[in-house]
This record gives sequence, C-alpha cells and structure tokens, in this order.
Amino acid sequence: MKRWMFAALCAAWMAPLAHAEEKVIRIGIIGLDTSHSTAFTKIFNQGPKNPADAPKFAGFKVVAAYPQGSKDIPESVQRVPEYTEAVKKMGVEIVDSIEALLPKVDAVLLESNDGKVHLEQVRPVFKAKKPVFIDKPLAATLPDCIRILNEAAVSGTPVYTSSSLRYGVGTIAVRGGSIGTVTHAETFSPAKTEPSHVDLYWYGIHGVESLFTVMGRGAEKVKRGTTTDGLIEVTGEWSGGRTGIFREANTTDRKGYGGKAKGDKGEAAVGTYDGYEPLLAEVATFFRTGKSPVAVDESLEIYAFMEAADESKRRGGEAVSLQEVMAKAKAAAAK
Repeated sequence: MKRWMFAALCAAWMAPLAHAEEKVIRIGIIGLDTSHSTAFTKIFNQGPKNPADAPKFAGFKVVAAYPQGSKDIPESVQRVPEYTEAVKKMGVEIVDSIEALLPKVDAVLLESNDGKVHLEQVRPVFKAKKPVFIDKPLAATLPDCIRILNEAAVSGTPVYTSSSLRYGVGTIAVRGGSIGTVTHAETFSPAKTEPSHVDLYWYGIHGVESLFTVMGRGAEKVKRGTTTDGLIEVTGEWSGGRTGIFREANTTDRKGYGGKAKGDKGEAAVGTYDGYEPLLAEVATFFRTGKSPVAVDESLEIYAFMEAADESKRRGGEAVSLQEVMAKAKAAAAK
C-alpha cells in the first residue's frame, strides 16, 4: 500500500475518534432568578479564573436555559430579565418551557432560587433521565426533599445537591482527615430567612453544609437558641458524644463565612467560601460519571438537621431528634 493511501486511511479511521473526543456535554439551566446561573455559565462557557483549571471544565457548555424560577418571591422574580440577558450574551439559547429545554441538553443545572418549585421542575428531568444538579436549597420543606430524592431513585436519574461551601479548602482538608476524627466543630454564615422555607434552608444551608462536611453523618439531636447578640444558634449532638454548632454571621467576630474544627490530632479553620469553581469541578465530574460526590443520605440528613432546628424553635429551644422529624416528614411525603 502506498504511503499516501495509508495516511489517508489512518485519517479516516481516526476521524470518528477525534469527533467523539470533541463531543460537548450540553448543559441546560432551569431558573434564571439567581446569580448562580450567570456565574456558572461564565465558568463553563468562558473558562475558570485560573487557566490551569481549564481541563476540569473542558468539554462542557451551557447551551440553553428556561428562565422561570420562583413564581412569587419578588427578589427572585425581579432578577430574571437581567440574568436572561446576561446568559444570552454568553451564547445561551432561551426556551419557553422545560419540555423544550430537555431535548437540547445532556445534563441539567436546576438553579431556581426558590425551593418550592424544585419538585415540579425536576419531574420532567427525571422523566427524561438527564443527570441533574439541584442547587441549594434542595426544596422548601423536608417532605419535598424526600419526594425529590425518592423520585430520582425510582426513575434511575443521577441527582446531586450541595452548597459551594462544602468545598472550602480548609473544610475539605479536615474532611480528608487533616486533624483526625473531628470531635467538635463550629461554623457560621449569613442566615437570611424566607417565610415559605424552613429557616436555614434559604441561606443558612451554607454554614450548615460546612458543618456537616467536617462532622460527617451521625447527627442525632438539635437544639436551637440565640447567640449573645441575638442571632440564630443551633447546637447539634452527634453519635459518639461529638458536637457541632452553627451560628448566624454578624458584622463583628463572625463576618461572612468561617468556623473552626477540633479533632484528635489538632485544630483547623473551616467554613470559608473559596469560590464556585471547586463545586462546579465536582458537578462536571458528576455529569461525566453519573455518580454524586455526596451521598444522598448525607444530603438528606443535612436537611433533617435544619428541620429539627425549626421544630426546636417552635418548642422553645427543646432538643429535637432527627429521627422524629424524619419519621414525620416521610409520612407526609408518602401522602
């Protein structure tokens, strides 16, 4: 065989492989009522801040979005026009329904800021069996959290939920064993509330997610009170006599996001916010593999912890077990 013919045949054989390697995983967004939608699109479509991290996001592109997020929370509804224009400038097609979105994409970011609409919005995604990342909060109530995770399992659809605060540098190091077994941790974050949601679901989820990242599963009881400056304080008892405390941020000694953890090998700072890129790198891996980096049981325990905090508030600060609130929520979810 002549050399030129061999080269031509090799090129023909390799072309389908090269095309396969270049195949883009098309991402669709549901909900343009949060700044996450524009920030996430920018990272996937224009690249991360650090060029060295670009390979983590290679092969992904946000290609379409359905704008409707919250139907009745003014601060969310008012954001939609601005964020719609922002993502359009980054090459995203705007569609008029979730049903129109799904055939155009391979994976979904459910970004609606309002957890009340998540169950309704994710059901078509489950029917289409598209892997879906559900941004915080998973839902507005614990029964809806259970419904979403149950329906994902029944449909066989990969689902993943997390706050970006899980991936703070110090937090992940402690999760990996840098100070041994964590015996006590304290975290703080802003905790603005929304009347239609369990209090900490709306924004306190960030600090609570940090707390669970370093403490792990095993929370048993929760007691809610107030800090010396009158803000939210939630104390959790974990198995093995371990304790974890979440406090609402203030403007003095608890500014923004942070905390500390104590282990049997030392202490470390935890709970910092280190950008969206570490979270989205995990989302990208999830979209490739269909395997959530956070176990469903851990995510559900986080939401049960926050529901128990609300129940404790209703009972005047009495300790409430996660087992109790989970049993009640499962009964409600089954109706």
